Amino acid sequence: MPGPQPDDLSGLIPTGEAGLDAILLRVGRLNYAWSNTESLLVHLMAGLSGMAMDAAVVVFLSLSSTRARIELVERLAKQRLASGPERHDLLDLMARFGRFSAVRNRYNHSLWSFQEDGSIATILMRIADRRDRIRIGQRQPLTAEEMARLDQDLDDLSELNRAIWRFLHKHGYPID
Repeated sequence: MPGPQPDDLSGLIPTGEAGLDAILLRVGRLNYAWSNTESLLVHLMAGLSGMAMDAAVVVFLSLSSTRARIELVERLAKQRLASGPERHDLLDLMARFGRFSAVRNRYNHSLWSFQEDGSIATILMRIADRRDRIRIGQRQPLTAEEMARLDQDLDDLSELNRAIWRFLHKHGYPID
């Protein structure tokens, strides 16, 4: 019987190059889906503010983080849109997008640990302040369950992208 394949999540993730390739494929897909979805914020900024697309691009690029871009869209929505379905739907879309930040940060802003036994883990390089101590370097092994969760997050992020596109079309936001 052949060994586990890179996408076989029934047990441990594959080790060696097959395991690394399976993870890198997912991280690459996460980066693509993230940047593709984040770029849709330009259309929302232009539509909510009334500025031309080229000006919205300048604003988008001037904001240094996704969080800042999402907050701008949320604030413009609260200021410019009447209370109702359009505002509610847009704020819901932005909340959904914001929740993906933890996933993106884990895979893009962590150190990677590759062990001799073939296991792989991420080490989150973030300080967690507690009342009487700090924690740094939270280590999380990449198990089959983690890969399944990442696969689900990737599917959910792709669906969010499509939902934002539907929103843009439905409400006549600039898309050219």
